[in-house]
Amino acid sequence: MSRIDTTFARLRAAGRKALIPFVTAGDPSLEATVPVMHALVEAGADIIELGVPFSDPMADGPVIQRSSERALARGAGLAYVLDCVRRFRERDAATPVVLMGYLNPVEIRGADAFATQAVAAGVDGVLLVDLPPEEAAGFRVPFEAAGLALVMLAAPTTTAARAAMLCANAQGYLYYVSYAGVTGADRLDAGAASRRLQALRAEARVPVVAGFGIKDAASAAAMAADADGVVVGSALVAALADAAGADEAAARARAFVAPLRQAIDAR
Repeated sequence: MSRIDTTFARLRAAGRKALIPFVTAGDPSLEATVPVMHALVEAGADIIELGVPFSDPMADGPVIQRSSERALARGAGLAYVLDCVRRFRERDAATPVVLMGYLNPVEIRGADAFATQAVAAGVDGVLLVDLPPEEAAGFRVPFEAAGLALVMLAAPTTTAARAAMLCANAQGYLYYVSYAGVTGADRLDAGAASRRLQALRAEARVPVVAGFGIKDAASAAAMAADADGVVVGSALVAALADAAGADEAAARARAFVAPLRQAIDAR
């Protein structure tokens, strides 16, 4: 059983929901990434989504776009990201790590080589924002052979036919984008998202988590009601952006995530 499967099974047995924070590798500094990852787990994170900096992050809003730009300017390429996971694994062998990014860095290496390198570093899954499900087989097969889950996205605009395909082929978990738009926008409609989440969870063979628009404890708890977990990204990235060093960044990560954990568990 994979780390992702084990984590969701443990949470399900305890009647709890997953908290999945997203941070951009290399921001607010190259030195801060691994300490921040550990701090997130200490504060209650169940899975970490680690953003792979990319020059044209089309699905991301200004906050994550700027964090990617800063990280790339510091030299945070894919090799750096994998090294961060490798160093994280020196102390944490249990917490799943999912890379979130775009196709280009994967295609440059080739799907087989990328999957092999990622799993060797300790990565559990990959979410490629610009990979349409209709074109995913060429990646899913080598990823699955290596033991790497290909996490897919569903959205409010996803048709019933495409949703059925996603639910049938999903690995790790299915990420439901709670509104049509880029990350970080302030337009969360918990009621509409609730109805779609219930339908997806009834059909999907893997847990369904919700992201986009979750920015604080209240919104995290609201979305957790009908999801198997919640993802928080832009608000956390913004909170870390101007941290002066690795210790301050880690402290800010703990302070941001702890209230979300408490709110989700108390709902």
